[in-house]
Order: sequence, then C-alpha cells, then structure tokens
Amino acid sequence: MEKLKPGVIVFDMDGVLVDVTESYRAAIADTVRQFSGHIISNADIQQYKNSGGWNNDWALSQRIIADVSGREVPYEDVVEYFNAVFLGTREEPGLIVRERWLPAPGLLERLVSRARLAIFTGRTRPELDPTLERFTPGFPWSAVLSDEDITEKKPHPEGLLRIAAIHPGRPMLYVGDTIDDARAAAAAGIAFVGIVHAANPRHDEAVRLLEEHNAVAVLSDVNEL
Repeated sequence: MEKLKPGVIVFDMDGVLVDVTESYRAAIADTVRQFSGHIISNADIQQYKNSGGWNNDWALSQRIIADVSGREVPYEDVVEYFNAVFLGTREEPGLIVRERWLPAPGLLERLVSRARLAIFTGRTRPELDPTLERFTPGFPWSAVLSDEDITEKKPHPEGLLRIAAIHPGRPMLYVGDTIDDARAAAAAGIAFVGIVHAANPRHDEAVRLLEEHNAVAVLSDVNEL
C-alpha cells in the first residue's frame, strides 16, 4: 500500500468489506435446495466463483440447480425466491441481517486520510444501501457504483473507468476477491489487490488464481491494507 500510494482506493463489497457466508452464500445454498433438493457446500459454491463469470448470484444459483438436478428453472423464479430469502419478507427478516462488517474500527478513517475511498459492487441498490446505512452511516465515499449504475458487468471495466473519470489524474487501486475483479482492474489499467480469507474452503487455489491474474498482493483480510 505505501509503495503504491493510490489516490483512490476502490473496494468490491462482498468478501472484502462484508462477510457474506451467512447471507449470499447461504441464500445460494437455500435456493438450490428449494428447486433441486440437493445440499451444496460453501466449497462447492467457491469452486464456481473461482472459475470466473459468476458475480451474479441469481444466475449462479440457476446454473447450480441445472448442474445438480438437470432441471431448468426459470430465471425469474430463482430471483423471486432468492430475494425473499436474502432480503426477507414482511413476516420474516432476510439473511442480509446476518452480514458481518469486516473493516476494523478506524480502518476506513485511516485510509480516507490518505486517499479517496469508493465502492464498485455487483450488488443491486436494495442489497447495497441497507448494508452501507447499517455499517457506515454518513461515511464520505467519493463514489458508490452498484449493478444498476452500469451497463457492462464485471469483468468489463466500465464501473472502474467511470470511477476513474470522477477522479481524473488520481492513481487507482481496486481491492477485490474474485478473478473477475482482477480482470476488471487489468482491463481498466489499474492496480489490483486480492483478498482471500483464511477460512476460504479453496484458499490456496483462490490465492494462486489471483496471483496469476496480476494481483500486486493477496491479503487474508482487508485490515492488512
């Protein structure tokens, strides 16, 4: 970090700022079980994530259902069920309330004294805004881009290029946890730092893949920045 001296640090959300083991990952497993009857593990999900191209957890759930059962479930049915599980209903809170904020107290305040901080995530606004309001109310993010704010999804660099345009002349760093994050950074021409938690069920494979995709460093926690 000290050697890079970025003027803008852009964070992916899931797996970087937020532990989603009990939210998104659990929602994928629940959705797969609902439509296929199969029980899948976090290691199974991570295997798909490591292959790249699976930032959309609705599409990933649909794909896993087809792979384990041979059943083609309509995408809209998967989205409806997944959202009820993740976001909740009037009768029951969703798995989003189980999310855990990963930055230690004071980390973002320390970093924002050196650089502008932004977020580029594949979350939709109904998934993004409650989490930011819960954990970082009033924090001065210089830009926050969600799925609805772009037309081309990661690994396309559109989101990062839009953030770069907001901060002309400032060197950027993207912090993410997937191959698609690394590919987006490379396509945007900016440095990339990977995050692979020690508890990742395919830890060594994930580290190797991010290093192969030109990560300048692979950390075990965002607090190592």
